Amino acid sequence: MIRKIRIFLEMIKFEHTIFALPFAFMGAILGGIVENDKLPEWSEIGWIILAMVGARSAAMGLNRLIDAGIDALNPRTEKRAIPAGLLKVGEVIAFIIVSFALLIWASTQLNPLCVKLMPVAVFMLVLYSYTKRFTWLCHVVLGLTIGLSPLGAWVAVTGKFDASAWVLYAAVALWLAGFDTVYATQDFEFDRKHKVHSIPARFGISRALWIARSFHIATAVCFASLVILTNLSWLYLVGTIIAIIILFYQHWLVRPNDLSRVQIAFFPMNGTLSVVLFAFTILDVLVLRQW
Repeated sequence: MIRKIRIFLEMIKFEHTIFALPFAFMGAILGGIVENDKLPEWSEIGWIILAMVGARSAAMGLNRLIDAGIDALNPRTEKRAIPAGLLKVGEVIAFIIVSFALLIWASTQLNPLCVKLMPVAVFMLVLYSYTKRFTWLCHVVLGLTIGLSPLGAWVAVTGKFDASAWVLYAAVALWLAGFDTVYATQDFEFDRKHKVHSIPARFGISRALWIARSFHIATAVCFASLVILTNLSWLYLVGTIIAIIILFYQHWLVRPNDLSRVQIAFFPMNGTLSVVLFAFTILDVLVLRQW
């Protein structure tokens, strides 16, 4: 049983939850202080965590199930759970159903608007896994999907949208699209050979990296603009500057003729960025506002 749990956690890359979860917390905290001038309740944070775990687990399970055939052909992914025979298709389907059930249950405990918007979230979660079959904008669709985490958390504690919420959504969506484009450079030759759509396969590695940089420049602008839109202070701005430096360093690590450090740029750098930005946000709110 423990071995099976480990295989499921490896299948969905559970440790990568650190990418989006800090931004979900940011959405909840900023939504609370902007709209209600108070921090979210601990119970709301708990349900948001469960909703996030359910959504991400369902999305990753779907992606692994839908892409099993492609993964089996790719030397980089052929050892994933389904193509390697470590998990049966029925087991993965059951896992996806349970994950969606967790998402729906957690959403019903939050603002009613979360339930009304549930079909949109589910549609985006399912859509992403098919986009690489027909459009090189698949990275943008993934960003728009993951960006729902801070937007959903904002709605969960406020019951409405604000301009700041959409800016945070855009920042996370562009950030994700950028680093997913960098990550996809690893499969450049495979994607072209097997007609899998991606920005690197469509434009080449060098241009793809410039497109990723453009995404991240827009990300930096969006994060910085939150200082004005949410009345955050210099402390958040310091965190934003650190995040921008991390983005710059990530792109410095990866060169068109040297992709050996893509994995370093992908997980450690982006995981650090999300945690740093959240940490400075909560410090700004708790210390300077003296909550």
